[in-house]
Amino acid sequence: PHNVPFVALGTALLWFGWFGFNGGSALATGPTAVAAAVNSEIAASVALFLWLIIDWVRLGRPGLVGLCVGAIAGLATVTPAAGFIQPWGAFVLGVVATTGCYACCELRKKWGLDDALDVWGVHGMGGFVGSVLLGALADAPACGVEEGAAPAWCVNPGTITRSGEQFGKQLAVCCLCAVYSFVVTLGLLKAIDRVLPIRPCAGIGSSIDLHEHGESAYTHTPTKAYMPEMVLDPSSKDAVRV
Repeated sequence: PHNVPFVALGTALLWFGWFGFNGGSALATGPTAVAAAVNSEIAASVALFLWLIIDWVRLGRPGLVGLCVGAIAGLATVTPAAGFIQPWGAFVLGVVATTGCYACCELRKKWGLDDALDVWGVHGMGGFVGSVLLGALADAPACGVEEGAAPAWCVNPGTITRSGEQFGKQLAVCCLCAVYSFVVTLGLLKAIDRVLPIRPCAGIGSSIDLHEHGESAYTHTPTKAYMPEMVLDPSSKDAVRV
């Protein structure tokens, strides 16, 4: 990434705003809005933690960027279902978001797809999975009656309840939306590319700012030569360079 501290700052701002996004979708201050906000926090926290663990196991160290990506994966995955599921469902979606989105991001790297921000792997596939699983994780059928007649623990009475039929509907609609989005996006990119090339010319390297905009982002930024780290030699108390 361009700037890791900015990645962390942007993630924090997104996370804070996501409470208004998901909770505010209820259009009122009430139990549904509270449930949506709580579910958003649970899914994001679970996905953040598990993504961190996976990076730690695979790479030998935890990473701040991976931690941030995990949080966004949890938020993107739980969003379609936030106002219709119980907290345990948000936990499940956090786990699914981590495994599914992490796998998609690794596939993107393996296939060499041009997706610098992992929009497909995190937002696209996370949202797809969350929308489909809404049919399996929503409130029980007992919550299908209007508010007042439904049990007190229902998140959003009289709306969506889990069933095989609802799961099939969610899957069909999500597949249709995915195909539609792919076709329209491809068409738009092709049209834009004819007027303004989307990808930079080969061989530009790190001077893309200068080539595309006629200016450099770090012209006045002081630089210094790399200084080897100083560590202690186990056999002595003197520091050695590595």
